[in-house]
Amino acid sequence: MPELPDVTVYIEALRERIGNARLERVRLFNPFLLRTALPPIASAEGKRVTGLRRLGKRIVIELEGELFMVLHLMIAGRLHWDGKRTRSTLALLEFDAGTLSLTEAGSKRRASLHLVEGEAALRAMDPGGIEVFESDLGQFRARLVAENHTLKRALTDPRLFSGIGNAYSDEILHRARLSPIALTASLSDEEIRTLYEASRSVLQEWVRRLRTGGFPEKVTAFRPEMAVHGRYGEPCPVCGAPVQRIVYAENETNYCARCQTGGRILADRALSRLLKKSWPRSLDE
Repeated sequence: MPELPDVTVYIEALRERIGNARLERVRLFNPFLLRTALPPIASAEGKRVTGLRRLGKRIVIELEGELFMVLHLMIAGRLHWDGKRTRSTLALLEFDAGTLSLTEAGSKRRASLHLVEGEAALRAMDPGGIEVFESDLGQFRARLVAENHTLKRALTDPRLFSGIGNAYSDEILHRARLSPIALTASLSDEEIRTLYEASRSVLQEWVRRLRTGGFPEKVTAFRPEMAVHGRYGEPCPVCGAPVQRIVYAENETNYCARCQTGGRILADRALSRLLKKSWPRSLDE
C-alpha cells in the first residue's frame, strides 16, 4: 500500500501536471470504485483544480466549489500519467493538461474514489492520526502512549499516526533498534525520543529517495534499498544477521533479531505452532 513517502511524491508529481488544470471528464470502468452518490461525480467535470493534499494515505484533489476528489489506492491501486486504458484500469480522469489513469492489479477491488463537498465532509474522512513532521516530541509521546499497544500496531494505527503503514513501520523500528512487539507503555523516555527521531528521519529519507523528477511509475512496498522490510532471510545491513519475520493475515513484520530483540526470535503465528518445541528461540539456535 502506498504510504506517506509514496503519496507525497505522487502529489508533488500531480501538482506539476494538473495544478490549476480543468477536469474535463471522469470515466469510470468499475462500479465499485466510486463510493459516494452525492454530489454526483458529473458535478466535478468542468471544475478547475485548486490544490492537492494528502489525507493519511489518501490523495485529495481539490476542485472549484469546495469539491474534493479523494483517492485511496489501498494495496494494489496505482496512478499513471499516460491516458491509456488497460484491463486493470478502473478510471480515467481527463484534464485539459493530460489524462490520469487509476489501475488496480489483481481481482480484488479495494481502491476507492470519493467525491465530497466542503471541508467538514473532508475532515470526516480523516482517521485523526497526527502528522509526524508537524508534531513535536511531546505530541508524539502523547499519541504513542495513549493506549498500550505493540509498537508495530501503534505506528500503523491511522487514528494515532498519519500515513505510516506496514513497510515504513518496519524500517522505522529497525532504525530505532526497537522490537515490533514492545509495548508502548513499557518504553523509556529515551526510547520514545529515539523512535520519534527515527520516524522523521526514515520518512524524510524515503521521500528524497523516491523523487525522480518524473511521474512515479514504480510504486511498491518492497525495495532492495530497504533495511528489513520484504528482506526475510537476507542479511541485516547493520549487523549481517538474517532478517526475520512474523506472518499474520496478508501482512508480515520484518525485523533484525540482533539489532531489535536482543537476539530473540519472535514467535511466528503459523510456523511456531507447526514446529512447537522445535521453533528456534534465538539466533544461535
